[in-house]
Amino acid sequence: MHKDHQGGGRRSHANQAGGASSAAGPGRKAGNLPTEVTTFVGRRWEVSEARRLLARTRLLTLTGAGGLGKTRLALRIAAEVRRSFPKGAWVVDLAPLNDGAFLARTVLTALGLDHDSARPALPVLSDHLADKRLLLVLDNCEHLLDSCAELTRSLLAAAPHLQVLATSRQALGVDGEHLLTVRPLSTPDPHRPPAAALTQYEAVRLFIDRAAAVVPGFTVGDDQGAAVAGICHRLDGIPLAIELAAARLRVLSPQQILERLDDRFALLSRGSSAAPARQRTLRAAIDGSFELCTPSERRLWARLSVFCGGFDLEAAEEVCTGDGLSRAEILDVVTGLVDKSILLREDHHDQVRLRMLETIRQYGRSLLDDGRGSEERESAQRRHRDHYQRLAARAESEWLSPRQLAWFARLRLEHANIRAALEFCLSTPGEAAGALHLITSLWGHRPPAGGLEEVRHWLGRALAQAPEPSPVRAKALWIDGWLAYFRGDTAAGQARLAECQNLAETLGDAESLAHAVRFAGLAAVFHDDCPRAVPLLEDALERHRAQQDLAAQWQTLFLLSLACCLSDDPRATELGEECLALCNTHDAQWSRSHALWVLGLQQWLCGDTQRAITLLQDALRVEQPAHNLLAGAQCLEVLAWATAHTGRSHQAAKLLGAAQTLWQSAGCPLAGLGRLMHHHNSCRTQLQGALGDESFATAVQAGAELTFEEAVACALGRPLPPTSASAEENTPTPLTRREKEVVDLLAQGLTNKEIATKLVISPRTAGTHVNNILAKLGFTSRTQIATWAVEQRAPNRQGPERHR
Repeated sequence: MHKDHQGGGRRSHANQAGGASSAAGPGRKAGNLPTEVTTFVGRRWEVSEARRLLARTRLLTLTGAGGLGKTRLALRIAAEVRRSFPKGAWVVDLAPLNDGAFLARTVLTALGLDHDSARPALPVLSDHLADKRLLLVLDNCEHLLDSCAELTRSLLAAAPHLQVLATSRQALGVDGEHLLTVRPLSTPDPHRPPAAALTQYEAVRLFIDRAAAVVPGFTVGDDQGAAVAGICHRLDGIPLAIELAAARLRVLSPQQILERLDDRFALLSRGSSAAPARQRTLRAAIDGSFELCTPSERRLWARLSVFCGGFDLEAAEEVCTGDGLSRAEILDVVTGLVDKSILLREDHHDQVRLRMLETIRQYGRSLLDDGRGSEERESAQRRHRDHYQRLAARAESEWLSPRQLAWFARLRLEHANIRAALEFCLSTPGEAAGALHLITSLWGHRPPAGGLEEVRHWLGRALAQAPEPSPVRAKALWIDGWLAYFRGDTAAGQARLAECQNLAETLGDAESLAHAVRFAGLAAVFHDDCPRAVPLLEDALERHRAQQDLAAQWQTLFLLSLACCLSDDPRATELGEECLALCNTHDAQWSRSHALWVLGLQQWLCGDTQRAITLLQDALRVEQPAHNLLAGAQCLEVLAWATAHTGRSHQAAKLLGAAQTLWQSAGCPLAGLGRLMHHHNSCRTQLQGALGDESFATAVQAGAELTFEEAVACALGRPLPPTSASAEENTPTPLTRREKEVVDLLAQGLTNKEIATKLVISPRTAGTHVNNILAKLGFTSRTQIATWAVEQRAPNRQGPERHR
C-alpha cells in the first residue's frame, strides 16, 4: 500500500515486478497504476493545477506533510494524464527502500525489467527510457532526497520525452522543478457549521465516505453536524487523521470522538493492519517527518509549538533563541522546516507569517515535554509571554499614530498567541501580574474575537490573582470599569470606580490619579449627569496634558466633547474639532471615525441635518478594520435619525436595523446612554407612523441582516457588495457550456440516452460528455456529479472547496 492519504483513502500499488508490461498490448493501457479501491474525494483544484503544470514542466513535485495524501493525489493525476503518454504512467514506491544505491534498480523493477547484466543499473535505465514518452511517478522521495535528485537529473537529461511526477515532504532541488504544495482538505468553521451544506467541505465528505464503510448507512444528522465539523476542523483537514477518526465510529459517536481529540495521538492509533506501519497511526505519520529533521530543526520544532495560530520570523527569533540555537541560525532552520513541510507559509499583505497544523504543533509540544520536562516548556512559554508583552507595549505607545490601523490588523493576527500568553500567566504561580501588564496594554486595540466580554474575562481573572496595590492594578480597574459601563453593567462599573479612586489616592501616582478622575467623568456621562461630567473631564484633560499622554488626551477630549454635546454646551463643536484635529495631526484613522461621529451627533442635535449626514458618512468612509463595530454602530444609529428627518423612512429603518446588529455585535447596548436612547425611541416611533408597523419591521429586519460592509454601502448609497453566494455563482468552472447542460440533466437523474434525446445528440456523445465531466471535476460516479450540481445551486454557500 502506498504511504500517504488524500481525500480518499489508501490504494495498493500494482505488483511492480510484473503487474503490467512495459509496452501496452492491444486494448491495454501501458503502466502499472493501481485501481482505486476507495472513493477519491475532493482535490479538484490540485488535479487541474497539476495537469496545467505538467503541460509546461518535465518535473513536478507534490510536497506536504505526512498524511496529507500526496501519494493518492499523484496517482489520480497520473491516471488523468496517462493518455498523453504512449508508453504509460509508471509508479515507483520508494517507501520500502532504505539505500539510495539501489534506486535505479528499483525503478527498473517497477518498469517490469530484469537487470542481470554487468552494466550499472542507471545506464541501463537511461537507455531504456531514452526514446520513450513516459510518465514516471517517484513516490515517497524524502528519505532518499539526494539520490532521487541525482537519478531524476540524469534521467531527464538522457530521456528528452520523459516526465517525472514526484511526491516528497521536501523539494528535490533539481533545476526546472515545479512545486505543488498539497494542503489540507477544506473544513467548515466549527463554531458556525452550515448544517445544510456540510458536504461542500472536502474533509466532511471524506469523513462521511469512510464512516459509511465502518457504519453502513452512516449519515450526518442535524444532531451530529457540529461534532463532525469540529472533528474535521480540529484534525486540520488531514486525510489520514480523518480516516483514522472515522474508523473509531465502530465504538464511539462523533461527539465522543471530538471530546477525545485533546489526546489525538492516543485516539488515532488503530489504522488498517494491511497498511504500512508508518500509516497505521497518526503519530507514526508525523514520526516520518521528525526523522527527516536535523537536531536543530527538531529543537526549533519543539520550541515553536508554544505559538498558537501562526507567528512571524521576528517572533521565532525572540522566543526560540538560546540553549543550542543562536539568533543568527533561526532563519536557516525555519527555512529547513518550511522545506520539510513542517511549517506552512502564509501571506498577509506585506508580511509573511508561518504556522503549524495543530496536529504538527501538538507533536512539537510533546517534543518540548520530552526534553527537560516542565522546565523546558515553562521557559519557552515565558519567552513567548515576554515577546507578546513587548509587542503589546509597542502597540500601546503607537496608539495615536499612523500605525493605529496596522496595529489593529497585527494584533488581530496575534489573537491566539495573546490568549496563550494570558493563559500561561494565569495558570502559572507568580505570573498573574504579567497578565495585568499584557491585557491593559492591549485594551485600546482590543482583539475582535470575544469582544469586550473577553477582555473583561481576562481582566477579572488577573485582578483576582494579583491583588497587590500597584499602578498597573489601578489601570486594570479603570479599564474594567469602563468596559462594564459600555456593557451596561452599571453596578460593576461603580464598584470598579470606587476601588480605582481609593487605590490611586493610596498610591499617590499622578498617572493613576488622572485616569481615576477621567473614569469618574465617564461614569457621570453614563449616569446622565453631564453637568458633573464636564468639570471632571476638564480636570482629567489638564492632568493628562501634564503627563504628555497623547492617547489619554484624545480619549478625554472625545468624552468631554460628548458630554458637552449631550448637555447643550456650546463648546461641543469646538472640542469635537480639537479632537478631530488631534487625529489628523497624528494620522490616527481609527480614532478619526469616532471624532467625526461626535461632530455629526452635535450637528444633528443643533438641527443641521445635512451637515450631520455628511460628517457621519465621512466617518464611515474612514479606512478602518471591519471589527471597529462600535464606531460603525454609532454612525449608523445617528445617520438613521438624520435620514428619517429627511423623509427617507424606508432607508432610515434599514439603517436602524443595521445599527441594532452592530450594537449587539460590539457588546455595547445603546441603552447605556439614556439621552441617546431617547432619540432612538423617538426615531422608531416616527418611522412606525410613516411606514406602518409591518413595513417598518420588514425594513428593520432587512437592515439587521446586512453585513458590516453591506451596511456601510447602504449608508453611503453605494451598490451592495456581492454576496458569497453570488460570487460563487460567478466562479469559473472547467466545464464547457454543453457540459454544464449535461450536468443539469444528470442532476435530474436522466440516463445517457435520455440526455441525448434532450440535447439532440447521440448517446455515445452524451457518454463522452459525462466521462469528460468526471475527469474535469475529479469524480468517479454520476451521483457525485449530481450532488455537486445541487450544491452549486444551494443558496448562501460558505467556504466550499478551496479555489486558488
